[in-house]
Amino acid sequence: MFPMPDATAAADPRPGAAVPCDHPHAPDGAAWRLVYDGFDPGQQGLREALCTLGNGYFATRGAAAEARADEVHYPGTYVAGCYNRLSTDLAGREVWNEDLVNVPNWLSLTFRMGSGEWFDLRHVDVLEYRQELNLAIGELSRRIRFKDGAGRETLLEDERLVHMAQPHLAAHRLVLTPMNWSGEVTVRSALDGTVTNAGVARYRGLSNRHLEPVDGESVGEDTIYLKVRTTQSRVEVAQAARTRVRRGGLPVGPPRRVLSDPGAIAHEFTVTVDGQAPLAIDKVVALYTTRDAAIAECGLEARSAVARAGSFDELRHGHALAWEHLWRRFDMALELEQDDGDPTGDLRILRLHVFHLLQTASPNTMGLDVGVPARGLHGEAYRGHVFWDELFIFPLLNLRMPEITRSLLMYRHRRLAEARAAATAAGFRGAMFPWQSGSNGREETQLVHLNPRSGRWVPDRSHRQRHVNAAIAYNVWQYYQVTGDLEFLSFYGAELLLEIARFWASVAHYDADADRYDITGVMGPDEYHDGYPDSDEPGLANNAYTNIMAAWVLCRGLEVRGLLPVDRARELDARLDLSAAELARWDEVSRKLRLVFQDGILCQFQGYEALRELDWAAYREQYHDIQRLDRILEAEDDTPNRYKLSKQADVLMLFYLFSTEELGELVERLGYAFDPESIPRTIDYYLRRTAHGSTLSRVVDSWALARSDRAGSWRFFSEALDSDVRDIQGGTTAEGIHLGAMAGTVDIVQRCYTGLEMRGDVLRLNPRLPATVRCLRLNVRYRGHAIQLALTRDRLTVTTLPSTVGPVRVAVCDREFELGPEETRELDLAP
Repeated sequence: MFPMPDATAAADPRPGAAVPCDHPHAPDGAAWRLVYDGFDPGQQGLREALCTLGNGYFATRGAAAEARADEVHYPGTYVAGCYNRLSTDLAGREVWNEDLVNVPNWLSLTFRMGSGEWFDLRHVDVLEYRQELNLAIGELSRRIRFKDGAGRETLLEDERLVHMAQPHLAAHRLVLTPMNWSGEVTVRSALDGTVTNAGVARYRGLSNRHLEPVDGESVGEDTIYLKVRTTQSRVEVAQAARTRVRRGGLPVGPPRRVLSDPGAIAHEFTVTVDGQAPLAIDKVVALYTTRDAAIAECGLEARSAVARAGSFDELRHGHALAWEHLWRRFDMALELEQDDGDPTGDLRILRLHVFHLLQTASPNTMGLDVGVPARGLHGEAYRGHVFWDELFIFPLLNLRMPEITRSLLMYRHRRLAEARAAATAAGFRGAMFPWQSGSNGREETQLVHLNPRSGRWVPDRSHRQRHVNAAIAYNVWQYYQVTGDLEFLSFYGAELLLEIARFWASVAHYDADADRYDITGVMGPDEYHDGYPDSDEPGLANNAYTNIMAAWVLCRGLEVRGLLPVDRARELDARLDLSAAELARWDEVSRKLRLVFQDGILCQFQGYEALRELDWAAYREQYHDIQRLDRILEAEDDTPNRYKLSKQADVLMLFYLFSTEELGELVERLGYAFDPESIPRTIDYYLRRTAHGSTLSRVVDSWALARSDRAGSWRFFSEALDSDVRDIQGGTTAEGIHLGAMAGTVDIVQRCYTGLEMRGDVLRLNPRLPATVRCLRLNVRYRGHAIQLALTRDRLTVTTLPSTVGPVRVAVCDREFELGPEETRELDLAP
């Protein structure tokens, strides 16, 4: 594309003021703003990810408008569900990868003064720099005062939004104010479709050019238009950009020059400015693709939408109103003890996490055929694939806006045929969903992955994480428990549950000597162990988490048929050819799956007890950061398969998903004794052997410790909060935020510390606040009711808001009662 510069950026990643518990929405406070002062190119990638703006349909990283991709910046825009496959020759082997596509950069807007260089922060004297993300209204702004080589001092102010109410629109305003000079300013506003997927260093040896040019032209006096097409999936992406200019508050219409290259187009114009008269450039963009519903042709829709769009100020008003409505549902108030250090920082980060969740999955997601990428729409790590992170994300959505969850669950149901085909190809029955999913639900897990420490491509067996199927079933069941949505369960959810239950029954092999069923050839959530030492056979036998989840799914498969209308249950039985004999086998398998114990501790998998202990102290002393022990050991020509260690929570996931009562029922159903007193010993055993190589690990560990060690739980919670804002994994956040960990931290406050669970048509609460938390206030939705919870260490107040539905059953500790609309119950809590 025609040459454009890039600018550098800045600074401290964790900016803090507590909002009182009786004021859950105070958008002018510091707890609503993520602020960066200073100038540090080394932090720019992190800032761009954390300052991403999106609306659930598309998102754009927080790169400077004048920047292009280089060693400092990475502008990127990603449309939900827009994937493309490319092949690469790796040492004579053809490898295919599917990526969430980096679509044309609509931000591109730069300038130069007189005949000088195009603006580049690295070539001027920066006198003042401040960047601010306003979480309350979803707006990113910068204020930069700089002096160029000619001594001209200029104030640059810009702000941008990706419209939450009109999901195809985005807008950017740039205001230049000459402080001590007059003269000409040349502005270039572009759409750049020459971009590639180059945001992850370890992928750069793979094919990454996903777009080919289709069309580009100037439309009318102030608009440019660009259309590109993905090379394999043939998705067309159209953008139209309208750029208007005001000088001193009055509109001006300078003559425009059209610059055009294959895949890129720009308007360039020159305006004379007079001392301290601001020059404002407003750029409004419309983005459509051929995947969109209710369109004639994506290019026509983009041109029409940008022509009809209002002014920047009008767009900002509607956008801010949409965010106000979202925060009414999703905000919370959290008051900490004043001696906690930074009583505002935690609340700000929790809001930041909610903010990024809603930019990935929002009301605009409803009706789209999309899943939830593990790294959001914020970058290219994990190639934009959908994993099991929904398990950590959906609980927050279920209790605030379950309609979003329903739409996202449909992503799985629409790919049920592909999952059935995968199960059949592997010799099983039912549905086997992939560990990594993209466009059509086939397995997208790569065959090999690069170890950047050793420089070697090593086999990737993570597709054997069959527990993703249990996660999908769990998500269906939890959605139903919160909503009571029998229509969804009847026509979509039950079919998913039954086919996944059928899969688990078919995977299990009977051992007549032990009268037990085994599940072999799998990987658990741990991910470090993909086989046994010195064995060429991939996978493990009887991973505890997998087997217990399989038993749980089989139980729900047996239960769900009784929840359906009789005629619908009969239809599903006939359609799926479910017989009494098959259901009897489900019941038997759910009672006889094998678990392995050692000294009362549930073993992570069969054979785990025979592995070596790792010298943790020696590895910490040698490498300091040992979060990725798998890479360290592989570089030493060793393997994690030899040792008792975990990348992340595995057995402890059971304490995350189930209450003590539920877990005890499952273990005893399998014919084993369950001693609740063994839980603290089990947690301690695995915590001492966990490297925390996943951001999800600390979420689970915080949850597991919440009852037995509140201080330890809060410590892990605080570390989980820092996962992205402090980039604790050493550079990964720049490639995309960790959405599961973000949602998981909010859910710890929402469900774990309130003891909130849904079982047996009852909303159950068993609160236990950490000593650090003085009070908590939040709103949840349950079975059609909007319910306010206000919690201190010794009192819980439950209030139902106006509603047209009947009473709701609530249980607080051992007290169960009904609440009708507009009722309040205050309860004292035991110390």
